[in-house]
Amino acid sequence: MFKPKVLLITGGMGFIGSNFIHHLLASKPEVHIINLDLGTYAAADINLEDLPDPARHTLIYGNIADRSLVDSILEKYNVNAIINFAAESHVDRSIDAPSEFIQTNIVGTFTLLEAARSFWQHKKQLGVADCRFYHISTDEIYGCRTDVEQPSFFENDPYDPHSPYAATKAASNHLVNAYYHTYNLPILISNCTNNYGPRQHTEKFIPKIIDACLNLQPIPIYGNGENIRDWLYVLDHCAAIELILESGFIGNEYNISAGNEVSNLQIVETVCGLMDLYVPKENKYRELIKFVPDRPGHDWRYSLNCSKLTHKLGWAPKINFVDGLNRTINFYLKAHNLQFEKSEVV
Repeated sequence: MFKPKVLLITGGMGFIGSNFIHHLLASKPEVHIINLDLGTYAAADINLEDLPDPARHTLIYGNIADRSLVDSILEKYNVNAIINFAAESHVDRSIDAPSEFIQTNIVGTFTLLEAARSFWQHKKQLGVADCRFYHISTDEIYGCRTDVEQPSFFENDPYDPHSPYAATKAASNHLVNAYYHTYNLPILISNCTNNYGPRQHTEKFIPKIIDACLNLQPIPIYGNGENIRDWLYVLDHCAAIELILESGFIGNEYNISAGNEVSNLQIVETVCGLMDLYVPKENKYRELIKFVPDRPGHDWRYSLNCSKLTHKLGWAPKINFVDGLNRTINFYLKAHNLQFEKSEVV
């Protein structure tokens, strides 16, 4: 079993990265985390509040594509594991401005790989090179299924990305795999389905629904709302990442999914139904639903088979979907109330 001592996490102020930092600081009291984050619009200081043992967390603002900065961090802190969460991830933004996705998702990953290769090869010469480079990726690299009867994607299925975002993640996966085969860099990759839970930016689907309900604004749904996604609670994802980091087979790719395949319209109706219970209004929240023109290249169904992770490493999700939605709604209700109280004081 691999035991990280000093772990560089990139993008640790974002949604999944910050949840993982909270999770790992609580579960691994011996680990020190270096958090490298550029502080973009999707990052938030509040995501790092109330950390377990914050003395074991060091936040550094900077770009993963800054080679000299990454080199200095690896050397200064003697990093023996990297988990690359940093990414531009919103598909709509990738359609409007793909260049940012190229820079962060491809060039940034390449920079991290080169820095890790150089640093760890030197450490190997000194006889201390037990290390891991773990790259976080997405189900969108495989493209989509076009009906519910088609099987879920396995790790050995070919990549077929359909958006600029998905293409950049597929490219970065290929780079990471190439560094394993060419340079023997000890890499791991995981591809996960849609995450939801606390600390997610409100541009994402489920927080956007909650936010629209709270502000009585239209809830936009692309097309007819029949597109299908598999929803994974973020803390289940964090547990899977920890397991793969410690026990995953070097050079391997793992799919992570929860088996919660539902349509976008079903998601909206379920969240609206729960919001009717939490914050009842005269009218039902589902009346806020507004169907809008479909986005270009909108994938119909994402579906991953994670039997490799389940059978080889023993992982399984623990949070059922409705419980996860209730936890998520409670988080955003609390955040909304805090903001309301502050505005009242002002």
